[in-house]
Amino acid sequence: MPEAPLTDHEIGLIRTSLAVVEPLAGEITVYFYAILFARYPEVRPMFPPGMDTQRDRLLRALLRVVDLVDDPRKLVRFCGHLGRDHRKFGTLPAHFPAVGECLLASLARYAGSAWTPEIAAAWTKAYGTVAQVMISAAEEDEAVRPAVWPATVVHRVSRGNGIAEITVRPHMPYAYAAGQYAGIETPWWPKRWRYYSVANAPREDGTLTFHVRAVPGGSVSEALVHRAAVGDVIRLGPPMGDMVLDVAEHEELLFVAGGTGLAPIRALIEEVARRGGRRRVHLFLGARTGAELYGVDDMLRMAQKHHWLTIRGAVSDEYVPGIRGTLPEVLADYGPWYEHDVFLSGPVQMVVTAKETLTLSGTRPDRIHHDPFETPVLSAP
Repeated sequence: MPEAPLTDHEIGLIRTSLAVVEPLAGEITVYFYAILFARYPEVRPMFPPGMDTQRDRLLRALLRVVDLVDDPRKLVRFCGHLGRDHRKFGTLPAHFPAVGECLLASLARYAGSAWTPEIAAAWTKAYGTVAQVMISAAEEDEAVRPAVWPATVVHRVSRGNGIAEITVRPHMPYAYAAGQYAGIETPWWPKRWRYYSVANAPREDGTLTFHVRAVPGGSVSEALVHRAAVGDVIRLGPPMGDMVLDVAEHEELLFVAGGTGLAPIRALIEEVARRGGRRRVHLFLGARTGAELYGVDDMLRMAQKHHWLTIRGAVSDEYVPGIRGTLPEVLADYGPWYEHDVFLSGPVQMVVTAKETLTLSGTRPDRIHHDPFETPVLSAP
């Protein structure tokens, strides 16, 4: 952080001015990239051809920074994540002044008469803080690991319902913890990075498996599910995420997975087994229909092998043998879970509702763990 942190007055100026321009946020991001590429054309190759997703990420990053501007510890943590993650785009320290110049010019244009020298100074100081933390984090990261890891597809299997399991072997050692996720870039869509959880605990052969569901209109997911083949080379970004086993305090664990949310949960269960299975684990799997309840057979085989693992499957929209209902409903029926560490993974609405259900029944919020929503590096758990 800089020697002189932002004052309460400067924080107020930043938040007030953002409130003025926020209704025009879409136009601001379009204008920002237009003048950035016009003034500094050398940075254009760092971005994907289609900019819609990128503009949205800029806006969310900006909103997140303003949200954290009065919490130095969280701001440093968030900007550190941004700095390390941006290494995969080829971001250099020299790029930060250009971005800052164009960002402030964009805010000034759309704020109009509300933009004053005092507000400009506050934003300049805040951006300097962000840039300094991002640059320092990137430099520290560069000293210990690469920015990206090429990885060859070595196995691919279809799981039906638009889901594929893809196993890759990185060309360099890839150190991560069970429960973490990574950005993936395919050769068919350069510069488009999407985030997927690793579905296994670290293996001796270094391979990683990802569970990918083809999302309609999702260029990266559809390429991975329908186009990727053994021998293709993708690129991995650095491992990220705090939903790891070491955050658990209790010996009793509750894992809840919906859809491809099974991936990090499976990795965590493998990690429990690797450590000797000294914990008691309850796993709930959920889907709308029985056909969509994928991965059950594999998990049942794990339960037969490990006496500490109990599995229950729930289907919400179809009458099938077994438990019927949504995962939050089923959790309420089988609870309470206040003596457990809870790990949630799956659709956003499922995670949000399950978290509310568990909290109401006495589970401490800090004992409920899940990945960030949307683009992970722009969100906070």
